[in-house]
Amino acid sequence: MIESYRQGVLVNPYERLSQDQVKWLDQASLDILSDPGIWCYNERTARLFKDHGAQVREEKDLDTPCWRVSLPAGLVKEAVAKAPSRIVLGARKPENRLLVDSEIPRAYFGSGSEANIWLDAEMQTFVSEKDSSVKVKVPRYTEHRGSTALLSRAAKLCDRLENLDFFIRPLNIQDPGITVDNHDVNKFFASLNNITKHVQAGLTSLERLDDVLTMAEIIAGGEKALRDNPIISFIACVFKSPLQIVDDTAEKVFAVVEAGLPLVISSSPQGGSSAPIQESGMVAQINAEILAGITLTQLIREGAPVLYGSVAVRARLDDLFDLYGCPEFNQYNIDCVQLARHYQVPCYSSAGVGDAKVPGMQSMFEKMFTHLYMAMSGAQYIHYAFGLLDRTNCFCPLQAVLDNEQIGKVKHCLREPKIDSTEINDALKMVKKVMASNHRLYTRHARKAMHRGDVSDPYRFETGDMEDKVIENALDYMAQLEAEPAPHLDPEVVERIYEQVPGLLPGLKTI
Repeated sequence: MIESYRQGVLVNPYERLSQDQVKWLDQASLDILSDPGIWCYNERTARLFKDHGAQVREEKDLDTPCWRVSLPAGLVKEAVAKAPSRIVLGARKPENRLLVDSEIPRAYFGSGSEANIWLDAEMQTFVSEKDSSVKVKVPRYTEHRGSTALLSRAAKLCDRLENLDFFIRPLNIQDPGITVDNHDVNKFFASLNNITKHVQAGLTSLERLDDVLTMAEIIAGGEKALRDNPIISFIACVFKSPLQIVDDTAEKVFAVVEAGLPLVISSSPQGGSSAPIQESGMVAQINAEILAGITLTQLIREGAPVLYGSVAVRARLDDLFDLYGCPEFNQYNIDCVQLARHYQVPCYSSAGVGDAKVPGMQSMFEKMFTHLYMAMSGAQYIHYAFGLLDRTNCFCPLQAVLDNEQIGKVKHCLREPKIDSTEINDALKMVKKVMASNHRLYTRHARKAMHRGDVSDPYRFETGDMEDKVIENALDYMAQLEAEPAPHLDPEVVERIYEQVPGLLPGLKTI
């Protein structure tokens, strides 16, 4: 039995809602699921709900088959109570496994989204128009379409980022040889061949799930070994907000649950368009959608490992695009963390997204705003946290390196206080000892705290002169990380995968 896990950061949760407010939101969500209920575009799901006591009627006047489902509160409560409160997410390296426990507010941070654009950065030298002797280096950026090579590079870099706890593929692969049919096997292989941490993604095509599972079983050491150490898991956005179950995604939920692997039931309504912009309405609706999704998983297979996935965003009111770097984003999502804790289901949440298009002060402001608050909330599994820019449209490896440093500081900041009777007694002895000395300085007594890891380091990319060199320093550090060898799979394992899993790009073997 493997029992080592990544440390994450154990926090004393910040709770925005009172217990009465939690109960009101819970009841409001149950009321929504009863009336008006949900619009279900998957017949199998509608039938399953009906078999367990839901009121189901077919909507006759729509072009697409649809069933209106009214879920009784008792059915939802009973099903959600059967979801496990504790889930292990495996990894190639045992020490990189995650233990996500709804009763323990231990925060893990990881990547996320599936951006189409990769943003490279390089420093270029510019000469002052006023004084040609004055030269400055300025970052310049180049966009590339996502590819398997770049996804492999992202996975390798993320393996080296000490504060990244799990990997959700941050980049869409768009190579000429990639099709809908082979998209899944290539994105999972590119990830698993370059990172030893937990790998999670959505499914593009249900038809290739068996091949993805075959690949994971070969790497994990067999079917049972994969279930004991699930090195991969899946995300399903089964709801199209507001309150509509999507046909093909529902079929993916059935397949993943039946396969016995962990699944995130994710919902991402937009306050102001596909959900109310008011906090109470937004949270009641997203909570209703997630509860219905969790209910579905438990009706398919009781005890199925599932995460409560909240990605609540707000609309910009000038163009109706997503607005992430705003106070409402934190309010919506902190409320959801509290609700997940109320239901004792591990919480998948979101942080580190903003509107900035390049690394800089805006991106740092927007990211710190959510990195800190969402970790404080006690969300167990925080995605989107590394490298995203331009909302979720762009992944920048330089930004991921900057985020790694910022999240490290957040983790240190939120550590449990080391204050107990032993610590207090030691401190009192130290004060007496120092005050009895000639120098009256505590400097030599800092050594013990440093060795215990209690003392944080200065900002890794600081500069000592009158010029901001954070980006230049971060690029140098990234180059060091990328010069290290990739943690590739054993060549024999790779050969077995290529023999048994069709559709893998030949060139991906060695990237």
